[in-house]
Amino acid sequence: MTSTPDPSRPSALDPEIAARLKRSADGLLPAIAQQYDTGEVLMLGWMDDEALHRTLTTGRCTYWSRSRQEYWVKGDTSGHVQHVKSVALDCDADTLLVKVDQVGAACHTGDRTCFDADVLLKDAASGVPSKDQ
Repeated sequence: MTSTPDPSRPSALDPEIAARLKRSADGLLPAIAQQYDTGEVLMLGWMDDEALHRTLTTGRCTYWSRSRQEYWVKGDTSGHVQHVKSVALDCDADTLLVKVDQVGAACHTGDRTCFDADVLLKDAASGVPSKDQ
């Protein structure tokens, strides 16, 4: 079950940006957080218009928590802050790429990235093992 933000709640997001966004049925966009200087993919979060507005105006990543049904600023409780360097919209206008300077772990498990714990296929060039090797 997915919980969504209240669509009747107004957002201060620039209307020209808001008009371009292709949101999912629940009003959200996936937001990929990537380390700005290394290209390391850190995590995926969800943003609605207000979370995107807060991210663009504060310089800190704000996401919509589907499980808690509230906004959360990455690092407010953990200290693992994401300082925003740039925000880009993909060619279909349905996914955000947020380049950040990550302080500490990006994953709620304490790992640097959410994508290193369960490798399904080995990348021969990087030497990252798959689960069955």
